[in-house]
Amino acid sequence: MGVLRLLAVLATALVFTPAAFAGPNLFIGAAEDGAVWGDPTTQMNLAQQAGFDSIRMTAQWVSGNTQLDPIIAAKLRNAAAAAEARGIRPVVSIYNVNSIQAPEDPILQSEFATFAQNVVLALPSVTTFIVGNEPNSSYYWQPQFDTRGADIAATAYEALLADTYDSIKAVRPNVTVIGGALDSHGTDNPKNRPSHSPIVFIRDMGRAYRASKRTRPIMDVFDEHIYGDNSSMPPSMSHPNSTTITEGDYPTLVAALGQAFDGTAQPGSTLPIVYGEYGVESVIPPNEAPNYTGHEVAAAKPVDETTQAAYYIQAIKLAMCQPNVVGIMLFHVEDEAGLPGWQSGLFYADGTPKSSLDPVRTAMAAARAGTLTPCPDTTAPTVSVASVANGMLIAQATDDVGVAKVELYANGVLIGTDYAAPYTFSLAILPKGSFNLVVKAYDAAGNVGQATVALRLRATQAAHRR
Repeated sequence: MGVLRLLAVLATALVFTPAAFAGPNLFIGAAEDGAVWGDPTTQMNLAQQAGFDSIRMTAQWVSGNTQLDPIIAAKLRNAAAAAEARGIRPVVSIYNVNSIQAPEDPILQSEFATFAQNVVLALPSVTTFIVGNEPNSSYYWQPQFDTRGADIAATAYEALLADTYDSIKAVRPNVTVIGGALDSHGTDNPKNRPSHSPIVFIRDMGRAYRASKRTRPIMDVFDEHIYGDNSSMPPSMSHPNSTTITEGDYPTLVAALGQAFDGTAQPGSTLPIVYGEYGVESVIPPNEAPNYTGHEVAAAKPVDETTQAAYYIQAIKLAMCQPNVVGIMLFHVEDEAGLPGWQSGLFYADGTPKSSLDPVRTAMAAARAGTLTPCPDTTAPTVSVASVANGMLIAQATDDVGVAKVELYANGVLIGTDYAAPYTFSLAILPKGSFNLVVKAYDAAGNVGQATVALRLRATQAAHRR
């Protein structure tokens, strides 16, 4: 059927059509509940100012519920109306509030499916719904494993998704049902922070689907969250020896979906993909610090706002050039005020714009116009050696879409890999003597640029360029 693409923002149901690359068909939104719990006008004005065309909000389920609370339904309708008045598509994610409330058995799955049906009926202007949130994570779904170590979370989630898909389509057949919403990381270890990597979870969902003998799909679009290992890592970084999935691992994701579902009633390798969450935390400047509480998590490694903007733009470019990808959602519009949370918005917690706002907004507009970057990406990164001194080599590498990694080879042997600028390598492991050093820079499309340096290391490890 070619490659399914999502048409531009519509007030009605999402419509899919064959196309080569996203360009003006890519939707670029944000995951943000501010308009539900705060003032819808103020919050949607921020989203409009940022240039987002879609907003994902949430309707959370707890066991025993088969109907959306009327007060929350009214808040969601008000938020959706505020979005639509500004040309922004509302998207609603329906999921259990935490792992204790995981709908793991048929009775709970039936309750959840009925609840989801009620949500869809209560929000008639909303045409896109996500079912579940990070079911491969123990934060949202337990148990992940049975006593023998088998993946029971994927099996239960597949059954939930099937029941919910049928319930939603029974009352509104033209809405788009999105499944997955998987965490980008997982341990695949029942004894160590039990969770599943997205690759394993997709595989096991496919096995459960095939075993069910179902003759209908369970989703129209697949949602993958694409958070990096931390905020300092670029979205182009790939994980070739891992089951982690981030944006740089798009070919691996498509292959996994194909292996799970191709040949069944559920599309796999041609299934449209949305990147439902991606966030890069920025460092909070001293003048904004009074608007935040708590302490930043050290492992988050927030970046300066220039880097935040560069990574968001890179993520949009990557999504444009990945044929099955129909949209990307940034997390959030506005920072969370608690520093242990996410300071990944284009606005500070008080609604003041960050310096990253303007360049990202401009990039979104260019992406919709199809002018942000040419697709497919066939241009290799530009790489050079900036300096070789004091036992260190520093390389420079640039690419229009983004550098995935830089490798250093000495006489043909790989001696180091770096994933984020500045690309720095220690030469201390090399013995004294003459070496031919080759620096290779890769982008997410597999293009490679390289630079060569000849040097001689003396016993003092002083390196001399030639």
